[in-house]
Amino acid sequence: CHTHLTLRLHSSVLSVLFACTSSNLQMVSAMIPRNRPSEGQRILSRAKRGWVWNQMFVLEEFSGPDPILVGRLHTDLDMGNKNIKYVLAGEGAGTIFAINERTGDIHAMKRLDREEKAEYTLTAQVIDRDTDKPLEPPSEFIIKVQDINDNPPQFIEGPYKGSVPEMSQVGTSVTRVTATDADDPVYGNSAKLVYSILEGQPYFSIDQTTGKVALAGMDREMREEYLVVIQAKDMGGHMGGLSGTTTVTVTLTDINDNPPKFTKGSFEFTIPEDLGIGKPGGRVKANDRDIGENAKSAYSIIGGDERDIFEIVTDAQTQEGILRLKKPLDFESKKSYNLTVVATNIRADSITGGPYMDQTMVKIIVEDADEPPVFTKSTYLFDVHENAAINTVIGAVAARDQDATHSQVRYFIDRHTDLERQFNINVDDGKITLAKPLDRETDMWHNITVTATEVRNHSQISRATVAIKVLDINDNAPEFASEYEAFLCENGKPGQVIQTISAVDKDNPSQGHMFHYRLEMLNNPNFTIKNNLDNSISILAKHDSFRRQKQDTYLLPIVVTDDGEPPMSSTNTLTIQVCSCSREGNVQSCNVEAFVLPIGLSMGALIAILACIILLLVIVVLYVTLRRHKNEPLIIKDDEDVRENIIRYDDEGGGEEDTEAFDIATLQNPDGISGYLPRKDIKPDLQFMPRQGQHSGPNGVDVDEFINVRLHEADNDPTAPPYDSIQIYGYEGRGSIAGSLSSLETASSDSDQNYDYLREWGPRFRRLGELYSVGESDKET
Repeated sequence: CHTHLTLRLHSSVLSVLFACTSSNLQMVSAMIPRNRPSEGQRILSRAKRGWVWNQMFVLEEFSGPDPILVGRLHTDLDMGNKNIKYVLAGEGAGTIFAINERTGDIHAMKRLDREEKAEYTLTAQVIDRDTDKPLEPPSEFIIKVQDINDNPPQFIEGPYKGSVPEMSQVGTSVTRVTATDADDPVYGNSAKLVYSILEGQPYFSIDQTTGKVALAGMDREMREEYLVVIQAKDMGGHMGGLSGTTTVTVTLTDINDNPPKFTKGSFEFTIPEDLGIGKPGGRVKANDRDIGENAKSAYSIIGGDERDIFEIVTDAQTQEGILRLKKPLDFESKKSYNLTVVATNIRADSITGGPYMDQTMVKIIVEDADEPPVFTKSTYLFDVHENAAINTVIGAVAARDQDATHSQVRYFIDRHTDLERQFNINVDDGKITLAKPLDRETDMWHNITVTATEVRNHSQISRATVAIKVLDINDNAPEFASEYEAFLCENGKPGQVIQTISAVDKDNPSQGHMFHYRLEMLNNPNFTIKNNLDNSISILAKHDSFRRQKQDTYLLPIVVTDDGEPPMSSTNTLTIQVCSCSREGNVQSCNVEAFVLPIGLSMGALIAILACIILLLVIVVLYVTLRRHKNEPLIIKDDEDVRENIIRYDDEGGGEEDTEAFDIATLQNPDGISGYLPRKDIKPDLQFMPRQGQHSGPNGVDVDEFINVRLHEADNDPTAPPYDSIQIYGYEGRGSIAGSLSSLETASSDSDQNYDYLREWGPRFRRLGELYSVGESDKET
């Protein structure tokens, strides 16, 4: 069955003309409108579109001189007339794809790359060429870019590194590599990859499909690192496929699969016998083919060191065994040693579970050395009496040369330990003698150092300490233990204890001290002694008639004797002062002058009393002086002050040079400045305007009027009470007929004066009235 409409697909390889079969009609029946039914087919009821097409394909990367035809669009409206116009819109329309307006042929104008864009969606429409009106609604179709194998596989994460323990089982996974291919994995085999090893066989293998690298059993000690080259090829690995490569660096990690091995079967060392303790005497080395912790070994001595003279330790840097001394060597006692040394891995074997080890023989040959002489003792102890004579033999030291030559030994005293050169020594036999007298009380012990040297080799020196104890003899007399100060109460009773005396002795007898006391004057009339049975005595008074006026000090000689052999004695004098004591027996005064005072007071009390008297006199003098310089008070508290106040007016001035004198111009012009003269005895809080003063008389001097004005101002001053003040006027002459200037004085007598009127003047005069009222009441009393 043939249709009247065809869809053609073109490519660079083939050109196919699709014919409509019964099956094709079913697939595209919904898209093909039927104008004339064919035989054997039913008429479709739907005839909306006049388009028939399938998905169009175009090969990527196609290049040629002309644009490539992708496909052709055709509609049944196109009856060959020229008023039909095909229009293309969508992705790449006009730039990548172009359509022939008359025929509907679609061409690709550029080379396409599927990896950039795999398909394009476009819209086709038929319009009237003259009116540009659409003849059918637009419809979408897809142009797919058909893939070709133009991208090789790539290892994005390469190159790779992997590690695996050595001696691993065959097939142990090392790492996984992955390659990617940008081609279409669905269409054809362009993205089907196959892995293979180009370099690295037969040690490694790889899964062709997964890229998993496996290992065959290998030994790190043979080779530690391998470089494996891996290829990934597309097209399923067939000929013509593209490929990419990468490298895998495989490192074998170490396991403890090798035992330590000594470099030699036996070692031999020669050690001098004077090698110091802890000093190295030789080194042994056991090599291990492993590395790191697996190669570390510990060394130990398992035989041949019965005396426990040697030890072996491991050098952490070189992994060598260091042979050291724990005890001194002695060539004369043993000349060689045969030691069995073992080296053992610190880390156990991961396969067998037990550590690897190796052993070797170490022969030690002791070399004879010229050693210094050896004293029979390291310390000698001698004793000698302090009265020993010069050149007395105190003792002898001995030293012997242990070497085979047995050289002769000489002895010396180290003078740094015997600065006083108290002792000498015989250089040949080592006898120590006394060079200077000894004194046990000065030095009880003498510690000296004696050296011994070989005659043939003075550099070999040995030392020994000699302690010499000086034995005591009785060569010191006893004496008072301290400087005693005794006091005797003159009112004491006979038999009173004045002082307790004890003695000391520089000697040190083995049985201890025993002292005997006696008074030098056997029958002393004033004092006696009493033995306290503890090497001390008490001094007692024989009577009670001791008086300071007669004798204030007594000197009492006392003889002290020890019981040594021979006995030694000394005379010591005790000074006793006679003092005044209280009833309880406490000493008050021991001065003679205190007894000549008639009142029986001590000198200290009299000095205190005299000081108090002088202080009182000074206070009185100061008080009188201050009273004489004190200013008179402004307020007169009683009438006696007014009567007893003497004012002198006949003082002569200093003339023209006296700048402090009163200015007479004030008297000639009583009004002053504006008639106001401030008061000098108070500082008023409020200012007031004084009344205008009267003018002076023709002669310029009106004293009476001036005084009246001043009196009136004082009586009417509102700022302060009417204090009295003394005004001095510089009149020349011997006297003045002027009376008292006091504002309170009247012609009446004191007895007739009544001051009650002061209270009526107001609150300002209340205090003044109280003062005068008190004065009157006192008089009445």
